[in-house]
Amino acid sequence: MTITHFSIDTSSDGHVHTKLCNHATGEMEEYVLSAIDRGLREMYFLEHLEAGVNYAPRTWLTEADFAYYCEEGERLRRKYADRISVNIGIELGYNSSHSKELLTGARAKPWDRIGLSCHFLQIPGSNKHINLLSRKQENIDRAREYGLGTLLSLYYDTLLEAVENIPADVLCHLDAPLRYSGPIQLTDYHLEQIDRLLTAVKAKGMAMEINTSGIPIRKEPFPAKPLVKMALDHGIQLVAGSDSHKPEDIGRHFDELEIYIAEVKAL
Repeated sequence: MTITHFSIDTSSDGHVHTKLCNHATGEMEEYVLSAIDRGLREMYFLEHLEAGVNYAPRTWLTEADFAYYCEEGERLRRKYADRISVNIGIELGYNSSHSKELLTGARAKPWDRIGLSCHFLQIPGSNKHINLLSRKQENIDRAREYGLGTLLSLYYDTLLEAVENIPADVLCHLDAPLRYSGPIQLTDYHLEQIDRLLTAVKAKGMAMEINTSGIPIRKEPFPAKPLVKMALDHGIQLVAGSDSHKPEDIGRHFDELEIYIAEVKAL
């Protein structure tokens, strides 16, 4: 990805899921038609690639799912080429113990975009993973039991390792983890971790996602303004993503992003 400016393109939705991930609804074509109806010029399907995660139910694609995903994506790309640019990518969830397998997945196809994230962490002493972005009470309870601040530090260490090991285009979910676990105060150490992470993101030529799924949850996008300001201070390009899990959510709240970014720049 070549970064050429520091505004945000709200005619492109860079983060779209479908029913293939098992926690969304809607066929791929429904999302394309919704994007066209919204007046978008471009969209990126960004389906979940995970490896070695011990968690149920599954919230990522199987090998067979990916085969269909790519075939259907190419069909839609051709069918709607005169109306919208349809792109096929992955949201790669990093798992330190399966980094080689994930790197193979990243290189398996000429993906139009690779978004880098971390949805699951294996808490030391446990054989199961915790879903950091889940609203399920069992995940919230386990996170609180382990310690939210400690878990967040592990999360940022893992993301930094991901950026260093996986060739990717966009960093996703800078501050989305533990969003249902209650208010979390970022410590000075967390901010130091984030600064190191953003330094690595810039060095790799990656962008950072502004994810509008945060607006229904906390009245503003992910990440929070001070963290977006840190990214801009590092010279990191911002890209818009709805994190759609329903066709009608594609491009949601994009009309609010220009004001949001302007407020960030004014900090």
